[in-house]
Amino acid sequence: MNDKDRVVLIVGASSGIGYHCAMHLHNLGYHVYGTSRRADQLVARASGGERYPFRLIQLDVNDDASVAASIDNLLQDESRIDVVVNSAGYGIAGAVEDTSIEEAKQQFETNFFGVLRVCRIVLPVMREQRYGYIVNIGSIAGILGIPFQSMYSASKFALEGLSEALRMEVAPFGIRVVLIQPGNYRTDFTASRVTTAGARDNVAYQDKFKRALHVMEQDEMNAPEPEAVARVVERAITAKSPRLRYVVDPTVARLAPMLKRMLPYPLVEYALKRVFKLT
Repeated sequence: MNDKDRVVLIVGASSGIGYHCAMHLHNLGYHVYGTSRRADQLVARASGGERYPFRLIQLDVNDDASVAASIDNLLQDESRIDVVVNSAGYGIAGAVEDTSIEEAKQQFETNFFGVLRVCRIVLPVMREQRYGYIVNIGSIAGILGIPFQSMYSASKFALEGLSEALRMEVAPFGIRVVLIQPGNYRTDFTASRVTTAGARDNVAYQDKFKRALHVMEQDEMNAPEPEAVARVVERAITAKSPRLRYVVDPTVARLAPMLKRMLPYPLVEYALKRVFKLT
C-alpha cells in the first residue's frame, strides 16, 4: 500500500498539536479524519473549508457510545483505519493537596481513558488488517513530574505504561505503537488549562503556584507552533520499525529524559525547582 493511500484518524484535531498533525498529513495526501467533540459547531463556523480541509467528525473521547459510533461511521466510508493519533487532552493546575478527587478523575477521563476507549475500538480493526500504527501524544511531563501539574503529569505517566505494554501485546499483529513526547509549543493548551478550585483558596501554596504557573505559561506562549511535532509523527508512521519514544522540544528540555536516566535524582529535582522558581 502506498503511504499516501492510508486512512488516518486524528483524535483531538480541532486545534493544537492534533490540528497541525491533521493539516500536515492532509497536505501530504493522506486520507485524514480529524475529531472534535464540537465538530459540528466548528465546521459550521469555518468558512470555505480553509480551516478544516480534512474531514472533521464528531467524537467525544469521554463517551463510550460516541467513540464507537464515530469510528463505525468512518469504517463505513473507508473500510479500514491505518493510523490513529491520540492527541485529545487538556491540563489542570494546582497542588496535589488542592486537587479534588473529582478534578483528578476528570483529568484522567480525557487524557488516559479517552485514549483507552479509542484503542479498544480500533485494535480489532487493525488486528484484522494485520497492520496499523497507534501514535499516542504524551509529554515530557510524562517523564518528569511537573510541580503544580501533578495530575497532568500523572495522566501522561499512565499513558507511558499503557503504551509500553500495548506495544508488546500487539506487535505480533503488525501493529506499531509509538509515543510522541512534546515539550512546550504554542497551542490552545495554555488558554484551556484549568486551575483547581482549591488552588484559588488555599494560601499555603499560592506564591509558589503562581510563580511556577507563570513560568509554564511564558514558556508555552513564547514557544513555536507545533509543526515539528507533526513532522515527527509523519516520520514515525512511515518507519517500518518506529521507536517507542520520540522526544520533540524546541529547547534543551529535549535532553531532560536522558538526564533523568543519567543523573542522581536530587540533581534533577534541584534543576526542576530552579526552572519553576521554587527555590
